[in-house]
Amino acid sequence: RLSSDYSMTYEYASTQPMVDELENAQDEVAKLRAEIQSLGNINMDAPTEFEAVNERYEFLTDQLAELNKAKKQLEDLIHEMDQIMIERFSQTFNAINQHLPEVFASLFGGGKARLVLEDPNDLLNTGIDIDVAPPGKTIQNIRLFSGGEKSLIAISVLFAILKTRHVPLCVFDEVEAALDQANVERFAKYLKKFAQDTQFIVITHRPGTMAMCDNLYGVTMPEDGVSDMLQVKLLDAMTLAEPSGGVDGVA
Repeated sequence: RLSSDYSMTYEYASTQPMVDELENAQDEVAKLRAEIQSLGNINMDAPTEFEAVNERYEFLTDQLAELNKAKKQLEDLIHEMDQIMIERFSQTFNAINQHLPEVFASLFGGGKARLVLEDPNDLLNTGIDIDVAPPGKTIQNIRLFSGGEKSLIAISVLFAILKTRHVPLCVFDEVEAALDQANVERFAKYLKKFAQDTQFIVITHRPGTMAMCDNLYGVTMPEDGVSDMLQVKLLDAMTLAEPSGGVDGVA
């Protein structure tokens, strides 16, 4: 009976403490039997199923660990790149601000200008503003100037950037279109000076800019629907236009 009802041997039962109250012991036995019955039938395949599920669990756990490791490496890499970007942006921003006053004064005939960070504490997302003071005026925000003045201010910033980050070739597409004649001439003279270190291709309709170029290319239409490209070397054209031996040259 010990073996069939209680799954224990006589030797094991003899080592258990004696129960003083038989009625309480019977109630406890009944309760335990009810709990055993509530467990349902025994699944004899449970060990095999456990092995399969556990193997899958360990595989997914390893995959999760590798993903977390890769995520950490990417986050560290992003953080490192952010720090490099912040450092280089700060260096370039300060360098541009060093060149901008000289460029601005050359193009405006005086005055001063500087770049301003809208949020110095967040260099990766901050906006950039420009405070300028043309000759005879107080410092103002670029938004308060006319279209032509804004264009000349933007050109000043562009040249300051080119001084900071030198490039061998630069293309300008009608950057001086909004400028008046006096500012066009200032722009062209400064461009001619800057061309000693950088080659410029300038697309323009302004005579003041064209007068300062080395080679002039134009497109004509001698017949409807037919375009013809013309090239003029201004230095050669000026030589031909100069009087020689009392006879006028041909331009």
